[in-house]
Parts: sequence; C-alpha cells; structure tokens
Amino acid sequence: MMDEGDFRVGDVLSVACPFTVTRVEQGVTWDHVSVRWPWWQIDSSNEFGQWNGIVALGVGSGGGAPDVAECELFRTDPPPEQLKAGDVCRVGVPPTVVHVTAVDHHDPPLETVWLPRPTRTVTVLRRGRSYREFPDDSHLDGSGYTIHPGDGIPFAFELLMRPYASLQVGDEVADAAGRAWRFGGPWDWAAFDDEPAGAGPAWPLILLARAGTPCSAEDAEAVATSTASGSHYGTVRDWMALTEASPTP
Repeated sequence: MMDEGDFRVGDVLSVACPFTVTRVEQGVTWDHVSVRWPWWQIDSSNEFGQWNGIVALGVGSGGGAPDVAECELFRTDPPPEQLKAGDVCRVGVPPTVVHVTAVDHHDPPLETVWLPRPTRTVTVLRRGRSYREFPDDSHLDGSGYTIHPGDGIPFAFELLMRPYASLQVGDEVADAAGRAWRFGGPWDWAAFDDEPAGAGPAWPLILLARAGTPCSAEDAEAVATSTASGSHYGTVRDWMALTEASPTP
C-alpha cells in the first residue's frame, strides 16, 4: 500500500474502501441513492452551512457525457435498484483502477461542513475515462472524481504505475538525441529548442538540473538507470494499457 501523502499526476492506482453498514435515506432516484454517511462527522460549529450527514451517490445516466454512475467510485450492496428509503445496506468501493489527473494541497485545511477537514484533494478518473473527454476542465461534473485522503474514509491505495518516477516537475534533462527538455509531468515535456516535441524525449536521459540547481550524482544516476532501457513511447503504451485511456494533458 502507498503512503496517503504520496500522489502524483499520472499515477495509476487501485483504490478500495471496505464496505460498511449504513442506511438508505430519502429514497432512490433515477440518478442517485442517498445514504447516511458512515465515516464523516457533522461540523456543528460551521458558520457557512450545515450538513445532514447524508451523501448522494451517482447510480444512473444523467443523459450527458459521462454518465454519473461511471464517475462514481462508491457502490451499494445490494445495488440501488433493490433499495428503498429506510433499507439497511452496505457502502464501499470495490478495488477500482484509476489514474490521477490533479493533486492539490490545502493549508489551511479545506473549509467543509464535515470533519475531519481535508488537507489534500486527489482527482482521479476511472479506467476507460480520458481527461480529454471533458474540455470544460470541471472536477464537479464528471471530469474527475475527487478523493480527500486522510479525511476519515478508510481508503486503501495501491500504486500500479508511476511514469517517470525518478523525475520531479521542473527537472531539466538531455536526451539521447542531444535535445534538452523540461519535465512538467509525464505527458508535459517542453523542448528548449524551437523544434516540435514530436514523439518526446529519446531515452536514455541525463539529468542536468533539479529545482534550478545542478543535480546530485545520486539523482542523476537514478534517472539514467530508470531510462537505460525502454522508451517514452513504451511508457505511454504501458500506461494506456493499464488505464484504457489517453494520457492526460
């Protein structure tokens, strides 16, 4: 299992949450099932609003792209079509492959109507969903599902793939073709010359600078070793095979 503070854009994860007993509230509609949330606490001191302890989970087609249910990670047991208000059920997340599209840190913690307040937000897409399908860049209407690690929900994360794990955003490298690049993320490579990026950097890579300063020998060796075999194309191909999606911008 991975550290809950360790997430990067491009990561491919398996995420799960143990199924926990709860109760259906307010019935089931064509697109949502509302359940008493078994993990968060109501923040009774919040001055901006009050939460009733109920969370609505997407279960059906909203008529748009993508379907609400296809973004939702949580599931009920039994499924929503077998439930009505007052029924006892379980809610949780079966092991689900996702990829990370954004990581945000909150200091001070995010203001919410529940406790504990989130200190980070990780936005993910389920396998088979591409960020490019959602040009409005909204994380609230299907472009991604937001997870708040450490907010009381007992998520378990397993890292399946981290493309370019030895690099950090802002690193400057030279490739085997003699071109210099800036690493902005696995799918965000900027060449220092005026030529098109083309197929990306040619492996192996030489780390030139980290955080604007000359890199250490240890960091340089890690980058050289991790790119000694394979290719940028192979990394993209392997990532797409796991996610069944196009790389995020």
